[in-house]
Amino acid sequence: MKLPSDSVNPLVRLLRSLWAPTTRSMRGWAMASVVVNAGIAVTGAGVRVTGSGLGCPTWPRCTPDSFIPVAHPEVSMINMAVEFGNRLLTFLVLAVGAACVIAALRLAPRRRSLLRLAWLQPAGIVLQALWGGVVVNTLLNPFTVGMHFVFSVGLISACWLLYVRAGEGDGPLRRVVHRDVRRLGHVLVAATFALVVAGVVVSGTGPHSGDEMASRFDLDIEAMARLHADVAYLVVGLTFALLFALHVGGAPRAARRAAGAALAVELAQGVIGYTQWFLAVPAMLVLLHVLGSTLVWISVLRATTSLRTREPEPFPVDHSPTEAAAVA
Repeated sequence: MKLPSDSVNPLVRLLRSLWAPTTRSMRGWAMASVVVNAGIAVTGAGVRVTGSGLGCPTWPRCTPDSFIPVAHPEVSMINMAVEFGNRLLTFLVLAVGAACVIAALRLAPRRRSLLRLAWLQPAGIVLQALWGGVVVNTLLNPFTVGMHFVFSVGLISACWLLYVRAGEGDGPLRRVVHRDVRRLGHVLVAATFALVVAGVVVSGTGPHSGDEMASRFDLDIEAMARLHADVAYLVVGLTFALLFALHVGGAPRAARRAAGAALAVELAQGVIGYTQWFLAVPAMLVLLHVLGSTLVWISVLRATTSLRTREPEPFPVDHSPTEAAAVA
C-alpha cells in the first residue's frame, strides 16, 4: 500500500514530516534551523555594511507611525527596505523553530532531550527579536550589536545539538576517542568562542557601524585585529592538533573527516580575513567573513560532537513507531 509519505507533492511530504516525523525528518528540520539561523546572522551583517542599521528608526514599528516602510524624510527607502527585510526574515526563522518543536512533540516515543533543545529555538528567536529593539533604541551601540551576533551563535549551537541528538539514542554518553582527545575538543570549542568574541570586538571598533549615528568602541583597531589574529592562530593550532591526534589514535573516519573539514574552513576564513584587512575592509568581504565565522563555529561543533555518541534508539532510526505500524 502506498503511504502518503510516498507522495510526490512537496506540501504533503512537508506536512507529514511535521505530523508523523521520523528521525530523518526530525534531523532535517534541525538542519534547516541551523541554516536559517546562520543565514539571518549573515543578512544582519548585510544590514550593517549597507548603512541600513537604522533604516527602521523605531521598534517594533518601522517608523513611529507604521509597522511597514513608508516614506520618511530622514531615511533612505533603500536602507529602510534592507532593514525591514531583515526583520521579516525573523518570521521565517521562527517558523522553522516552531516546526522543530511540532516535530519533537509528534515524534513517537516522545524524547524530552529533543523537546528541550527544540523549545530553545523559538524562545531564543523571541529573545533575539526583543534584543533587536534594544539595538535600535541604543542607536546601534557596538556592545548591543555584538551581543546580537553572540546570541545567534548560541542559537546555532542549540540547533546543531538538536541535529546531532536526533540521530542518537538517549542512552549513556560514550566516547569514541581517548578521554584527553575529547578534552582537546572542548578546549577547541572554548577557543573558537573566544575567537568569535574577539571578532565582535574588532567589528565594533572598525568601520561599517550600520549608521552615521552609531558609536564605536574606543579601542585601537590595529591592536584588536592583531589580537583577533592571535586567537585565530590558536584555534588553527588546536584544530591541527586534534586532527593529528585523531589520525594517530585511529579514530573513526567520521571524526577525522569532521576535524579536517574544520581546519579547511578555518584556513579559508583566515585568507578572507587577511584579504579584507589589506583591502581596507570592503563591504562584500565583511559579509563573506561573517559567513565564514558561522561556518567555522558550525564546523568546530561538528568536529567536537563527532568525538562522542549515545546508544541507539530501540526502533529503526529512519522510521517512527507510528510509521512502522502504518507499514505493517
